[in-house]
Amino acid sequence: MRMRARGLRNLRAVLAPLAAGMGVMATAAAVLVPALGGAAGEHGPGHPGGAAAPAVTHRAYGPGAAPAAAKCTARNAAESLRPSSEDGPAVSRIKEKDQLVVGVDQNTYRWGYRDPVTGELAGFDIDLAWAVAKDILGPHPKVVFKAVPTSQRIPALQKRTVDIVVRTMTINCARKEQVAFSTAYFQAGQQVLAPKASKITAFDDSLRGKRVCTAAGSTGESELSARRHGAKVLTVPNQLDCLVRLQLGEADAVVTDSALAAAQAAQDPAVELKGRPFTDEPYGVAMNKGDTDLVRRVNKVLDDYRGDGGADSPWMRAYRTWLQADLPGISGPPSPEYSD
Repeated sequence: MRMRARGLRNLRAVLAPLAAGMGVMATAAAVLVPALGGAAGEHGPGHPGGAAAPAVTHRAYGPGAAPAAAKCTARNAAESLRPSSEDGPAVSRIKEKDQLVVGVDQNTYRWGYRDPVTGELAGFDIDLAWAVAKDILGPHPKVVFKAVPTSQRIPALQKRTVDIVVRTMTINCARKEQVAFSTAYFQAGQQVLAPKASKITAFDDSLRGKRVCTAAGSTGESELSARRHGAKVLTVPNQLDCLVRLQLGEADAVVTDSALAAAQAAQDPAVELKGRPFTDEPYGVAMNKGDTDLVRRVNKVLDDYRGDGGADSPWMRAYRTWLQADLPGISGPPSPEYSD
């Protein structure tokens, strides 16, 4: 009972505004989350990532141009189309609607969560979504955020329920058969999260006989399917549900991206990351596979966002605001890789 009480106290301060949303998301593919006032300008000039980046010259490509793709392998999975600012069918469709619909998370601390003080969505992924919207729609864009569970990210894009997904989504070959990705904007890796007092040491045989939680449709689930290490695997709609299971004593460990695990450890000082990351997890912005012009446009935004990699680039400002406290020592964003 002490474990349960402590877990609930730790979650209450940050996650109380999410309680209703979590219950709905468990039963629905996507839930409409009100846009944050509808205009990025309401955040004011100090909104992280909101300042204009230095101008970058981009090579011109036809709006629908896409070269024949090479066979996807672990070595080239993070490659994407070269950036372009030209409008094509997908970008024009967004402009005609005069709004960008973005699939996001609303319960992952530091990345995409509802701030209990302001009531608005905030985090590293949310800043990036605003940057894409401003580039396509101008300085005061209308953005509709839709909370999408992990397992529903790809269906939401295929059905065009959303225009893009910015939700700590790992680029890999299996997913690239179904959706398109931008270049990588963050590099993480799968890791184990468990109570500090636990005898679990890493993603190894110390998991034998343990109850390990991961999100359905995640790369963590894929890794556990391939190598269970004798563990009993529990799947949930969203990674935060795993932290709740851990705190209530219904799970012994969590397998998730190191970046998400660090955010969960920041919410509960009784847990910690175990071992080292055991996979490469490059995060990308995901889009419908047919929207090649939008892929190029988002890659142009990411070029601007990375800037010259210096301390004053929009990417580094967002990193310092949201991630540095829990993931120190990152000197800059991953370099883009292109297939054409």
